[in-house]
Amino acid sequence: MTSSDNNNSPTRQIQVPSLSVVVPVKNEVDNVEPLISEIVTTLRGKETFEIIYVDDGSDDGTDLRLVELMHRFAELRVYHHRVCCGQSAAICTGVAQASAPLIATLDGDGQNDPADIPALLEKIRAAENADQTMITGWRAKRRDTFVRRLSSRVANGVRSRLLKDRTPDTGCGLKIFPRAAFLAMPRFNHMHRFLPALMIRSGGTVCCVEVNHRPRERGTSKYGVWNRLWVGIVDILGVMWLIRRPIRPLVEQLRRPEV
Repeated sequence: MTSSDNNNSPTRQIQVPSLSVVVPVKNEVDNVEPLISEIVTTLRGKETFEIIYVDDGSDDGTDLRLVELMHRFAELRVYHHRVCCGQSAAICTGVAQASAPLIATLDGDGQNDPADIPALLEKIRAAENADQTMITGWRAKRRDTFVRRLSSRVANGVRSRLLKDRTPDTGCGLKIFPRAAFLAMPRFNHMHRFLPALMIRSGGTVCCVEVNHRPRERGTSKYGVWNRLWVGIVDILGVMWLIRRPIRPLVEQLRRPEV
C-alpha cells in the first residue's frame, strides 16, 4: 500500500462513551465475570459505555481473570494497584482513567444490581443542574447478615446526624455522578463513604433512589462493625472540618471595553 493510499484511507472515528462504569475490587475472582456480564446485558444497545475495573492489589488471581475477560468484553478496561491502597483510591483511579462525563460506581461483590443503573441515569439526566447532581442508591431492603445490617445502621445514623448529608444509605456502592464534580472533590482515604456530603459541600445536590440489594453469593466481606464505625469517626471529624471550609467563588470574566 502506498503512502497516498494511507492518506486517502478513511479515519476511524472513536466514539466517546456516555457512561463509565467504575468497579473497585480486591480478591473477587469469582465475582468479576458474573457482574461484568450483567453490566453488559443491562447497557449494551442502550448506552455507549465502558467498564473500568480497578484491582486493588488482589492476591487471589482477580487481576489475571480480568485480563482474560478483556477478550470477551470489548467494553472492559482494567487497571491494577500493585499494593492495596483501599477502595477510595481504587475509585479515584477508575474515575481518573474514565472517558465519559458520567460515572456509575458499583461494588465488586455482586450485591449491587446493575439493572438499577438505567433508573439512576434517568434521574440524573432529568435533574435541573445535572452537572452538580449525585444520584445514590438506597438499599431499603438489605440482604446482609444481622451484624452488617446493624453496623451499617449505626454508622449511617452517626454520619447523618453529624454531617447532615440527607442520605439514608451513603454506604451503597451504586452511585451516578458527573466525572468533573468528583475530580474537584478533596481526596482522602475512605472518601467513598462521604461522597454525598462532599457533593453538598461543593454546592451540589444529592438524590436517593431505592435500589435492589442482593445477598453475597461468592467471596467474603471485607467490612465489619469496627471498620465501619470506629475507624470512620476520625474520617467524619475530618469531613466536618472540610464542610465548614468550602471554597466556592463566583467567577466572572472581565472583558476589554469596546473602543
